[in-house]
Amino acid sequence: MREHYDVLVAGAGPAGLAAAQAAVSHGARVGLLDMQARPGGQVWRHDVRLPAAPAARQAIEALQGVKLLARHSVVTAEPSALRVETPTGSDLLSFGSLVLATGARELLLPFPGWTLPGVTGAGGLQALAKQGWPVAGKRVVIGGSGPLLLAAADTLRKHGAHVLGMHEQASAATVRSFAWQLRRWPARAAQAAGLRLRLAGVPYRCGSFVREAIGGDAVRGAVIETPHGTRQVECDLLAVGYGLVPNTELAALLGCALDEADAHPRVRVDALLRTSVANIHAAGEACGIGGLAVARIEGAMAGHMAAGDVAAASALLPRRDRERRFGALLARHFTLDPRLRELADERTLVCRCEDVALGALAGYDDARAAKLATRCGMGACQGRICGTALAELGRFPRGGARPPIFPARLATLAGLADFSPDDARRGNRP
Repeated sequence: MREHYDVLVAGAGPAGLAAAQAAVSHGARVGLLDMQARPGGQVWRHDVRLPAAPAARQAIEALQGVKLLARHSVVTAEPSALRVETPTGSDLLSFGSLVLATGARELLLPFPGWTLPGVTGAGGLQALAKQGWPVAGKRVVIGGSGPLLLAAADTLRKHGAHVLGMHEQASAATVRSFAWQLRRWPARAAQAAGLRLRLAGVPYRCGSFVREAIGGDAVRGAVIETPHGTRQVECDLLAVGYGLVPNTELAALLGCALDEADAHPRVRVDALLRTSVANIHAAGEACGIGGLAVARIEGAMAGHMAAGDVAAASALLPRRDRERRFGALLARHFTLDPRLRELADERTLVCRCEDVALGALAGYDDARAAKLATRCGMGACQGRICGTALAELGRFPRGGARPPIFPARLATLAGLADFSPDDARRGNRP
């Protein structure tokens, strides 16, 4: 089936919701697609036990007139159309303008024992708890870096977990400096204070990180590096995440230029969020990690731009620039300790999907050569976990995006045989 939209938005998180709402306010025919069954993205993921945040409810309720395309996964892309897989088949979605609101994913770094059952990312365990994973009564250790640790701990406690401690790799002096500078963002300062109040009694250790997970058939404990030496903590679940990195695979497949100044590229946009490809805009974490407020403002800007209202988008520039400065503050204060890149030894599995150890990658200087020789990055995650970790470790940058962006059914892939760029531009069906 083929459908056409004046504005198509990829990603139904806070940025995508704001983009769709802004675009439809101009009378455009708007489609909002997402892999999940419900809108909200990772930040506003549906919680099976707890009510949604007021801001999330309001954003979702404001989608009148928007065609919500839930459980739609992008398989491949052309400048004017996306081929998506749906629960019942596949569709071709053509568009006049496209907004990329693809968000971010958690940065996971390998360490001995990180593949044991019961070891997850901090945000990953938060998402599992929201989806009903049984955490009540479980002893949980949380490690990593950034505000996500507190958010994850808060969610886990609300679901009945016994959080033994949060281990922030940044030093105590760095965290104090960050907290002091929050005074320039009163709403964020209030949010942080509220989190700490709700987490009263949960130890928050700075200059501390997980060195090893211990266990046989499942995690039984963690070795923690502290400023005063190592110590071992028994636990049932271990959640370790080192912040977020932008999701840029769809942008790369569309030919959008990426800013590759650091190990984790972001979509390159101008001041009004236009990418290097005509009629394609990007917003939120895909353009660099900045947080919820940035995502919502940039989403609205991109939606206005996609609908052709430059003035409405420009009016939001001062607010966007202010919130982007907060993202820069985060990046400065939660820079990763170099020791974290040395935790994995040659026997540590780095590609969880294909069971490839770090030592097997010795001698390869690019992702493609390593993939061909070892299958590293060829599993279900398509290199999102191992490729991102290896880029952070300085082994080699992530390889370019290739379709399918996500694993797809054979029937869907078979339908791509006759899907050419000319077909997409003419709106023909494969």
